[in-house]
Amino acid sequence: MSTQSLTTNVSALPRASRAPFSRVLSMLAVRRERRALNSLDVSRLEDLGITRDAARREASKPIWDLPVRPF
Repeated sequence: MSTQSLTTNVSALPRASRAPFSRVLSMLAVRRERRALNSLDVSRLEDLGITRDAARREASKPIWDLPVRPF
């Protein structure tokens, strides 16, 4: 089942039931982003202003360690 189909199915749930699913979807998205960051070569990381060590540290964070995003 893809993330898109999960998102579609979650939107049909009552609002109070969506929060746990939304959190899991966020965790999966952040994990994908961290893996992508870790796969970049050094020149691309330099373009972003990120060191290889910083990319590895970010990629090694556990799935539940989500960045704080202000609303």
